[in-house]
Amino acid sequence: MATTAVPFDQMPGQVWFDGKFISNVDAKIHVLTHGLHYASAVFEGERAYSGTIFKSKEHSERLHRSAGILDFKVPFSVAELDAAKNALIEKNSQPNAYIRAIAWRGSEQLGVSAVHNTIHVAIATWEWPSYFDPAQRLKGIRICNAQYRRPDPKTAPALAKASCLYAICTIEKHRAEGTGYADAMMLDWQGRVAECTGANMFFMKDGKIHTPTPDCFLDGITRQTVIELAKRRGIEVIERRIMPEELAGFTECFITGTAAEVTAVSEIGDYRFTPGQITKQLGDDYTALVTGKKNAAAA
Repeated sequence: MATTAVPFDQMPGQVWFDGKFISNVDAKIHVLTHGLHYASAVFEGERAYSGTIFKSKEHSERLHRSAGILDFKVPFSVAELDAAKNALIEKNSQPNAYIRAIAWRGSEQLGVSAVHNTIHVAIATWEWPSYFDPAQRLKGIRICNAQYRRPDPKTAPALAKASCLYAICTIEKHRAEGTGYADAMMLDWQGRVAECTGANMFFMKDGKIHTPTPDCFLDGITRQTVIELAKRRGIEVIERRIMPEELAGFTECFITGTAAEVTAVSEIGDYRFTPGQITKQLGDDYTALVTGKKNAAAA
């Protein structure tokens, strides 16, 4: 999980806030902000490796798309956001940083309707080496089954990276950690395998990769990257509906995300997996790609 030596609101360094660089400790909003009360906020999580933000443009573009789904417009262009992120990691002297960009409705009006509220944007950075223990990433993390499910896309803005969608993720992440697991697998509203609380899922069977169709959860940027890396290796990737009972027939499992990167899974509830060569290879390929190192798949 994301932790620092000091509370986040007391970290040194600067935050980019509505087009200006300000001290992190001064990056504050009012308690009657619409985004706080009604979750009218969208965000991105990104990583910089040796001073280069991986797929920065794609993340900025998705922030704009997510805002559009929530019926507001980010008041800064993709190019302006990318420039701000690059300037911020330089100012904070954090070449290997996690970057959080967020856009939200302000405090001019507090009610369900807030069409005239100012849209604010902030970007913060911090050092965050790995979402999971590095040793466990290869050995495989333990995952339990979530109780909440990803909602029907007709009932929620499922394809936006929106703050409101993460409430059940936090509940399930806490439930998992409280019972000794690293994360939880969430099903969709029809009982099919969907994702973890903050990462996409992949399974191996007979040399082929199977992954759930992202129709009610995010088609992650890391997910898309790993699919491309697998195809470069000549590995067939099948996107389809996956039922939970099918897990018994898979040999490997791994999850992907900006925070998780590529992390092996050894256990999901009653099902066991053995992290193997394909999981390791794709993890190595992903590391080589994001760090700028050359290899056969990432060249």
